[in-house]
Amino acid sequence: QAQLVESGGGLVQAGGSLRLSCVASVRTFNTYTMGWFRQAPGKEREFVAAITWSGGTSYYADSVKGRFTISRDNIKNTVYLQMNSLKPEDTAVYYCAAHITGAIISRDSYNYWGQGTQVTVSS
Repeated sequence: QAQLVESGGGLVQAGGSLRLSCVASVRTFNTYTMGWFRQAPGKEREFVAAITWSGGTSYYADSVKGRFTISRDNIKNTVYLQMNSLKPEDTAVYYCAAHITGAIISRDSYNYWGQGTQVTVSS
């Protein structure tokens, strides 16, 4: 059973930056495409970014493209989300997850969700 633990969230002013981390306790971490999702109050969980097992390909939601960067360190079993130029609409709980099968942007394609880390962006 894999466990994912996110960290790095917090309160930041608009225009600021945060770096989220997700540590996975799974031996086969380097075989998984990993993704980040977010969920704002009253809204559905939505795709943010994903990165293939090798780190060679990444995917982004249009709303974060050019501002967020996903990366991974397979030695440390960790995936990162660097968030720059943050906006109040980025406020949400951010989750990492391991992709199992299916569409990269669909939350139904992921397993092994973390508990999430809160990101709050003030205006």
